[in-house]
Amino acid sequence: MSKPDFVIRNLHVQVEGKEILKGVDLHIRGGEIHAIMGPNGTGKSTLASAIMGHPHYEVTEGEILLDGQNVLEMSVDERARAGLFLAMQYPAEVPGVSNANFIRTALNARRGEGNEIPVLQFHRRLVQKMKELSIDPSFAERYLNEGFSGGEKKRNEILQMAMLEPRIAILDEIDSGLDIDALKIVANGVNQLRSDNIGFLIITHYQRLLNYIVPDVVHVMMQGRIVKSGDAKLAEELEAKGYDWLKQELGIEDETVEVEA
Repeated sequence: MSKPDFVIRNLHVQVEGKEILKGVDLHIRGGEIHAIMGPNGTGKSTLASAIMGHPHYEVTEGEILLDGQNVLEMSVDERARAGLFLAMQYPAEVPGVSNANFIRTALNARRGEGNEIPVLQFHRRLVQKMKELSIDPSFAERYLNEGFSGGEKKRNEILQMAMLEPRIAILDEIDSGLDIDALKIVANGVNQLRSDNIGFLIITHYQRLLNYIVPDVVHVMMQGRIVKSGDAKLAEELEAKGYDWLKQELGIEDETVEVEA
């Protein structure tokens, strides 16, 4: 299997006539972890939603390519089958659908008709992954995310990612609301999956997550654009100094561009 190659060029996105993303460029290869940081309301979550095809977000210019294929011509389910995965900031509760059934259905859709995973093989794999992520085995038969704590929901997102084996994984503030123990478990799950067969885009406000998942590249987003990129030391600098020095350096007075989706 070739290494994944994910390219975003000059991406512009608007919501209800207001432009949110104003020319985003990004290139993620297999084996790489890219982190996007920035103040609230600068377009980070809009980027994640636009990549996955949320209907509320209209792409007005630019392109998104996964392994040379035009993502913008795909429906949401086609993007997922092609290998895009989004771990959501606020995972939804789905009463009546067990966690195991949801994951198996998603995995079989990803594998394609005629290549469905045998039930016993799926069960063994699910049990092993749940053990690695410190998820109680009983959660397999509970309804998807129903009654789960915030930390359990986030671990469940990582469990889905581990089972689906995407080519590009987008983690949208996967660290929000986690205590330090849950954060370490989630980070460990990501680190276990790190290989040339997957690339990561991690959206976060805080450098603390990047203490446990060390990125290859850190990008800073302001006013709907990536305004600065660097290595992991850039995140440390932002943690120590905040964003005001960068706003001053770039002449940015008001970085807020996002609207409520």
